Amino acid sequence: MATMMKSPRKRSVPKAKAFRFDARLNEDQKRLIQRAADIEGRTMTDFVLSSAESAAERTIEERAMLIMTVRETESFVDAILNPAEPGPVLRAAARHYKKALGR
Repeated sequence: MATMMKSPRKRSVPKAKAFRFDARLNEDQKRLIQRAADIEGRTMTDFVLSSAESAAERTIEERAMLIMTVRETESFVDAILNPAEPGPVLRAAARHYKKALGR
């Protein structure tokens, strides 16, 4: 009885799920976007999605920086209004400074 060798199963790579996005444009908007897409040699869909993705990344980055700036400002103001007591290294540095100036 001859045994049949099974060929290895090919793994199928799952495709990324595609979502649909619809937008209504007036004639001027469509012409403007189509012209820009044509200039770049891209489809209107590709142009719009790429532009929207770039704008979304910029918006998120700008907001993240603004939030970090607010937190950093609050931390700075807190440090100014409620300074920590000087530690031994700072005290030694102050003594050295005063001694160097002859005070």
